[in-house]
Amino acid sequence: MKKVPHISTFLDDEERELHKLLESDDHAPVSVMTPELVEAYRAAARNTIDEASTKISLRISQSDLARVKARALREGIPYQTLIKSIIHQAVS
Repeated sequence: MKKVPHISTFLDDEERELHKLLESDDHAPVSVMTPELVEAYRAAARNTIDEASTKISLRISQSDLARVKARALREGIPYQTLIKSIIHQAVS
């Protein structure tokens, strides 16, 4: 069986330090979302919702859906609301 080199073999000093920090439990995630920005996104989402909503079925790749869900989580809104907002912006 061929031995695979450890990732640190390919890293310079700065990259090694970053890898060490990422692998440690000494850091906490940092959000760039301020309460004002969250409220602005929520207001935008509310503006895209109207009373005459229609259910649709849509097929998208798993990777695109995962990215939409991750963005919605960062923005503090449901992913379906984000999709509606994106569609509204695209057609307006």
